[in-house]
Amino acid sequence: MLENGEASPDFLDGLGKGLGRAFILGLTGPPGTGKSTLVDRLVAEYRKRKMKVGVIAVDPTSPITGGALLGDRVRMARHTLDSGVFIRSMASRGWSGGLSAAVSEAIQVLDAAGMEVVVIETVGIGQSDIEIMKVAHAVVVVTMPGLGDDVQVSKAGLMEIGDVYAVNKSDLPGADAMVINLLSVVGEMKGRSPPVLKVSALKGEGIDRLFDATEALRARFLSPEGESMRIHSVSGMIMELAKKRLLSEFEGRAMAESTELASRVVGRTITFEKAAGILAESQRKYRTAPRLVKR
Repeated sequence: MLENGEASPDFLDGLGKGLGRAFILGLTGPPGTGKSTLVDRLVAEYRKRKMKVGVIAVDPTSPITGGALLGDRVRMARHTLDSGVFIRSMASRGWSGGLSAAVSEAIQVLDAAGMEVVVIETVGIGQSDIEIMKVAHAVVVVTMPGLGDDVQVSKAGLMEIGDVYAVNKSDLPGADAMVINLLSVVGEMKGRSPPVLKVSALKGEGIDRLFDATEALRARFLSPEGESMRIHSVSGMIMELAKKRLLSEFEGRAMAESTELASRVVGRTITFEKAAGILAESQRKYRTAPRLVKR
């Protein structure tokens, strides 16, 4: 229902008083770095401590059905019968930033359901797809040996958002070089010194150190400092929900007009640029037109 936009507003409004207790941890990074296996390991650590965990795994969208390909959920299969863990794969459905349009609402539901930690695994993303930093309380950036110059290229994007950096698949050649490279990159960011850790999710190595690093972030969330973290996250979720609604309204209204404008472009009576300007102006007028108030 959430993903299809069919959830009742009254239902979502009814969750309000139960929100703000779950720690939201984002895991992001380039494709193939082993994020899902790492999430699986972290969930196991939380469950050892009897903590309830929700996982939202954003998968690429199927071009046939529009649904998620479910690869992430498959790699977390050992937790599916655990009543203290809820795992949901969500299709990105073209939503920008490595997330899904329904992520913010799903977080609210899991928070209200009593999850102490909500882990969000993004689609494998590039350097500019960093929306996770807006909704999560803390972000783990996952990388691996062999990415090399990609770290330097990502200075202005992905490498700026991590609270922890995990070099996964650390048994591969080049792991130490990647750690040194990362330390150099994050060391240039004034006022920040996030930990850079070698881990192997497949072998279970370094997971304890990574878990301790995320727990230090959760301790901040539970401290008086946590209020600013909550405000930052809620602000991001409000923006995501507003963007979703505005985009839905725009697409619903503009479809017929864009088809008519396309006919004029094909007929060479106007240009692409002119057509886009006409459409934008018509939508702007719609947003600013006075509304009749029912009494």
